[in-house]
Amino acid sequence: MNDQQSRLARWIKVQAYKHDGKLHRQWSPAYLVSETDEYYALASKASCVTEADGRRWITKEHAIFLLFKKKWMNVIAMFKPDSGICYYVNIASPTIKDKGMLKYIDYDLDVKLYPDGAERTLDENEYARHILTYGYSPDLSKAIEKSVNEVKDMMANHVFPFVEEDIEALYQLFLASTKPFIKKENAYGKNDHKPR
Repeated sequence: MNDQQSRLARWIKVQAYKHDGKLHRQWSPAYLVSETDEYYALASKASCVTEADGRRWITKEHAIFLLFKKKWMNVIAMFKPDSGICYYVNIASPTIKDKGMLKYIDYDLDVKLYPDGAERTLDENEYARHILTYGYSPDLSKAIEKSVNEVKDMMANHVFPFVEEDIEALYQLFLASTKPFIKKENAYGKNDHKPR
């Protein structure tokens, strides 16, 4: 496999399912920047997101998508041109690779960390409703809620992936790995430095 074929093979789709096994959402391919024993790190400059009902929308920000293999979470780190990095955490099953795609089960609760350090838990009503709709077991609910607390602790203590320099380094690796198909720029889509 030559270099160009190797690069093309690193473009991977992500699919999110619900507890009943139905497809919930999928993303157009993103570039696999790094894979460790703990996570897959994907990068994109934009992505087409397709919802279960067929609706499509385009992400606006450059992003790093970290899908953990053992933790009940995945993280989308979005570069906001005017403010910095915003982290959107999906509480979800550990990610598996199946038929060349990365897949996980979405468990409703989300935690968002804003560039100014503010943190907010989202979709608590949806989670409460789905406990009944999908019949989440007490053990599953315990794992989901434990993951929310773990995410908040990681945010508070600036543990990876909630480390700006690490996210920026992954994006720079993406830019370097995909030459000559892109022009030189930083993670914010500009040739100058990120906002301070």
